[in-house]
Amino acid sequence: MTTALKETVGRYGIWSVELRSEEPDRRGELDEAAAELEELGYGAVWLGGNSTVDHAAPLIGATRRIAVGTSIQSVWQQDADTTAAGFTEVEAAHPGRFVLGLGVSHGPLVKDYRRPYAAMTEYLDALDTAGVPAERRVLAALGPRMLGLSRDRAAGAIPYLVTPEHTARAREILGDRPLLAPEFKVVLEPDPARARETARAYLARYLQLPNYTGNLLRLGFTEDDIADGGSDRLLDAVFAWGDESRIRERVMAFHEAGADHVALQVVTANAGAALPRKEWRALASLLA
Repeated sequence: MTTALKETVGRYGIWSVELRSEEPDRRGELDEAAAELEELGYGAVWLGGNSTVDHAAPLIGATRRIAVGTSIQSVWQQDADTTAAGFTEVEAAHPGRFVLGLGVSHGPLVKDYRRPYAAMTEYLDALDTAGVPAERRVLAALGPRMLGLSRDRAAGAIPYLVTPEHTARAREILGDRPLLAPEFKVVLEPDPARARETARAYLARYLQLPNYTGNLLRLGFTEDDIADGGSDRLLDAVFAWGDESRIRERVMAFHEAGADHVALQVVTANAGAALPRKEWRALASLLA
């Protein structure tokens, strides 16, 4: 079944927090955008911002084949029985279209944060009991233990804020069969100064979260790289920017390192204000 999931999501998808909006007057815009992403050839939409099946279901209903996944639903957000009930409902209406992406979030964002690995294991136990198949769930795994859990108790891993070097290490732990679908940020800007300014402004929030900074330190970055919104070295590692050939080369580096699928997050100077549909079209064209 892992092979089937790989075929469903394809080589590229779009990661977007905007597409999970709960504003009723944006429903038509979001559905139209998802349908266009499907027509552009993307295999999956990954919904950021601590999303759930309730955010995914309308987009699935508005499209014909594209997979829609949570990236991620925090295990602290809702109990496993509620999650399983939502999964069962959307699976009955649209078989094979929803991917349950789970993560343990971050200590500063969760009240009573405790033993994240154990919390994830307990959550997966409950999903097993409720009948949610392992081949339809993926984990936001960064470190070796969670990657091992992604291999043994899920269909694979969807790491966020990583590099091709991390992808290579993750593939060694996962082995060949599980899905490996890292997220990667793209700034469609050829000017280095403007691209890094946009990237640094966006990255700063993530550099306050210990799961990400710890992983970056394991990858060989330093405290100086993490300070003040990120060094140029760090920005250039976790973002693609530049002309079409440079961006294509950076994205391909993840596939060469062992990724099956890359979830591409377009970052603009006004990130979060509007759907970057023009940029999604340009990205689809340069990756074709």
